[in-house]
Amino acid sequence: MNYQSDVEAANALQQSYQKLSAEISKVIIGQDEVIRLLLTAVFCQGHCQLVGVPGLAKTLLIQTIASALDLQFNRIQFTPDLTTSDILGSETLDQNRNFKFIKGPVFANIILADEINRTPPKTQSALLEAMQEYAVTISGQKYSLGRPFFVLATQNPIEQEGTYPLPEAQLDRFMFNIQLDYPAYQAEVAIVKSTTSQFKPQVDKILDGEEIVYFQSLVRKVPVADNVVEYAVKLVHQTRPNTAMAAAQANQYLEWGAGPRASQYLVLGAKCNALLNGKYSPDVEDVRAVALPVLRHRVVRNFKAEAENISVDDIVKKLL
Repeated sequence: MNYQSDVEAANALQQSYQKLSAEISKVIIGQDEVIRLLLTAVFCQGHCQLVGVPGLAKTLLIQTIASALDLQFNRIQFTPDLTTSDILGSETLDQNRNFKFIKGPVFANIILADEINRTPPKTQSALLEAMQEYAVTISGQKYSLGRPFFVLATQNPIEQEGTYPLPEAQLDRFMFNIQLDYPAYQAEVAIVKSTTSQFKPQVDKILDGEEIVYFQSLVRKVPVADNVVEYAVKLVHQTRPNTAMAAAQANQYLEWGAGPRASQYLVLGAKCNALLNGKYSPDVEDVRAVALPVLRHRVVRNFKAEAENISVDDIVKKLL
């Protein structure tokens, strides 16, 4: 990648994003906003949680993104009997009676944590170090994970039997919580036509790992005006009930507000959103474009909000 300037590199990122979106849309129909957020997270070096009812192609979406990126992909099916060694790997004795570390499926570039809430919190926490420090520790020995590294977790919101809530510390590691909704009528017609024929679209590889790491570095270089940073931080402070800058909605309906990591992800997401839309510096609208998926899993409703059936999305939209 021999770009003459950061502006040229920014233009190349926008073109790559458009190509990626086009390739993914060959298979995934009517989910443009979800694709935008997932690719934003990829370029921001963030992890994503996808929440949606069965049959909305959550797993297929992640597999398609992995196909469009020339990266190593592993799927981990989370079940109640899954153990930490099933994810991270384990030490075994070789023929010479020496301990040898056998790497688990977490040693890849893209990890699909399928139905992550089906395994107990102890096993879920096996991903914490990997997601934050890009390394795992086995028997006191630290092993680095390759870059880029993304965890994309899926979750079914309606089936509660045999599921375990994700700890707040784990939720906070995810940059975005993305809600998948039912497709629109025309989109569903197109989905049924494409999936019930013998034709299977071929997804071409657009970016490799080296290019992704380069673009991740480019996103962090993007300059941000003070007023944009202050807007992002103020928005997060407004979610914290019973504090000096708390919004009325937060005091009325929230038990807990978002932490500093939300402010960081708002600014980082705004930087990337600006580049993907052909701008070289983000404005307040770019912060607003990523605010809902950044905040929705970082605030906790109180009993009053639950009793009045007011969702987290309702509260965040009022703040915006």
